[in-house]
Amino acid sequence: MTRHPRARWRRFVSFAPLLVLALAACGPDVPNSIFGAHSEHGHQVDDLTRFLLELGLGVFVFVEALLIYAVFRYRHREGGPPAQQIHGNTTLEIGWTFIPAVILAFIAIPTVRLIFQTQAEAPAGSLQVEVIGHQWWWEFRYPEFNIVTANELYLPKGRAVNFSLRTNDVLHSFWMPQLNGKRDLISNRTNHLWFTPDSIGAYNGFCAEFCGASHANMRFKVFVVSPERFAQYVAHEQTPPVYPLALDTAAKPAKVAKNAPPPPPPTIPLTQAQLNTGTWPTDSLPRWVVPATPLPAMLADTMPGDAARGAATFKTAPCIACHTIQGVSAGVIGPNLTHVGSRTTIAAGLYPNDHAHLVAWIMDAPVMKPGSQMMTLGQRMMGTGGLTDQQIADIAAYLSALK
Repeated sequence: MTRHPRARWRRFVSFAPLLVLALAACGPDVPNSIFGAHSEHGHQVDDLTRFLLELGLGVFVFVEALLIYAVFRYRHREGGPPAQQIHGNTTLEIGWTFIPAVILAFIAIPTVRLIFQTQAEAPAGSLQVEVIGHQWWWEFRYPEFNIVTANELYLPKGRAVNFSLRTNDVLHSFWMPQLNGKRDLISNRTNHLWFTPDSIGAYNGFCAEFCGASHANMRFKVFVVSPERFAQYVAHEQTPPVYPLALDTAAKPAKVAKNAPPPPPPTIPLTQAQLNTGTWPTDSLPRWVVPATPLPAMLADTMPGDAARGAATFKTAPCIACHTIQGVSAGVIGPNLTHVGSRTTIAAGLYPNDHAHLVAWIMDAPVMKPGSQMMTLGQRMMGTGGLTDQQIADIAAYLSALK
């Protein structure tokens, strides 16, 4: 019976996508892989994982070789003697019990040793960072420096960092694939994780424990910088936001002709010292930490905003009940916004931190991020009440100015 060539062609076409996916997995650009870690514990986990994979490959090859040998050595032959029934072989049974036990010992000893190493107390003088998981964003506190920030974590190269991990609501899991293994955030308990980053770079972080509707959107960014730059970052974070609050009361909405476009945002002069925030420059971010989440079409329309007007509107809007801005508001439900203009992303790493995305986020956060605890504030989204498009644009301009 001959097979039709088209049948073979259809099988090849159906197999081709799997082949492409397999080849894509072999590419060198895998920024969220645990391989090629950038901390001492990360290197140890990397080495152990590679050892186990190599050991498993050796076992696989050995077992498959025995199977292939048995298939060909003892296959049925025409005219051959009938197969003998074997009801036990003591030597073979001892062998297939002893060999796996030895293999498990090779697995268990380095694994248990590494567990004790990673669970040991952090070295004296470690940088202390408190991590608090929320649905669905991350809060970072540096008690040594009295700094509170959100969704972007700055660490100095070469100094051990000791994380205290707790959750404000449900279970979460703190994971930075390129730096270290993950550790769970458990209700009514504080877990600990420590490592020493050894490479300057920008990395992704995730929640690795299903925590609700926006679990996949609970991300954060990690920036490992030089000790000098980290000191600069700390000094900046300890100061009030750069935006000159004195402009708030002086700013008045300008009278414009009917149907005229809104005025452009005012230019706020900043000194060189104010510009040196120590944060990672947005224009030099590696592509794997730049979010690519599409902006919902219904929220894509934006207009220019006035930062001075936005500062005044912010103080009377619901924002002050949830967010802290040093010297302005003291809300504790949402992320601290004192220096939000210096961050590279918003919505826990889901969108880039620019005017268009800020406007859309303030207008209707639940559309931008399913399950978001932030309420819808846009008048045209609510139908009645809420903030006008111009008020939202002004608030977005104000927040962008908080460097």
